[in-house]
Order: sequence, then C-alpha cells, then structure tokens
Amino acid sequence: QVQLVESGGALVQAGGSLTLSCTASGRIYSINDMGWYRRAPGKQRELVAVVTSGGSANYANFVKGRFTVSRDNAKKMVYLQMNNLNAEDTAVYYCNANLRTTIRSALNDYWGQGTQVTVSS
Repeated sequence: QVQLVESGGALVQAGGSLTLSCTASGRIYSINDMGWYRRAPGKQRELVAVVTSGGSANYANFVKGRFTVSRDNAKKMVYLQMNNLNAEDTAVYYCNANLRTTIRSALNDYWGQGTQVTVSS
C-alpha cells in the first residue's frame, strides 16, 4: 500500500503565503516525478507544478513565479511554497507521485486526499 498525505492547507488573505507538504509512505521502490495539482470549485483538476527526482521543476503558466516546488528524496516529501496568493488560487490541492512499488513494477500515479487552500480577497 502506498499513501500520500498532504498538509498545510489553510485560510489565508490575498497576498499571503502558504507552504504545502506531502509525504509518501508504504511500499515504495522508487519515485519518479512528484508534484501538485489543484481543483477549483466547478473546474477540472489542473497541474500546478511538478519536480523530477533530479530536482528539475516545471510550472503551470498561472504560477508566474509565485510558487516554488521542491522535494526531499530521502524523506519522500514534496513541498509547494506559495506566495502572493489570490482568490483564484482557492482550490483543493492534491499531491501526486509517479512511482514503482517494486523493482519490476510499472510506474503508476498515486494521489493524496487533498488539502483545502482558501484565499480571501
């Protein structure tokens, strides 16, 4: 069993900052990409940021330099530092990990339960 557990979601005022964390645990052989997605009310889930095991990061255009994704491979954790938040960032944020559970298994995507971020204007 693999579990991804997010933390750090909160209610914050526009212009504020938050840091989300996610820990992967369970039967994990190796982790490829880790990242964050979000689903705003009435919208589909969308990519926010992803980071490779080597530390290369990619961001959605709407991030515009406000967010930073990072990871700690030894701890199997991924972080999302979010600055200058606005009301459009209100969403449930989901952690994602693309990983193998054994040396012979295929890469599969695993998801956390999500953490709510609400930005008040």
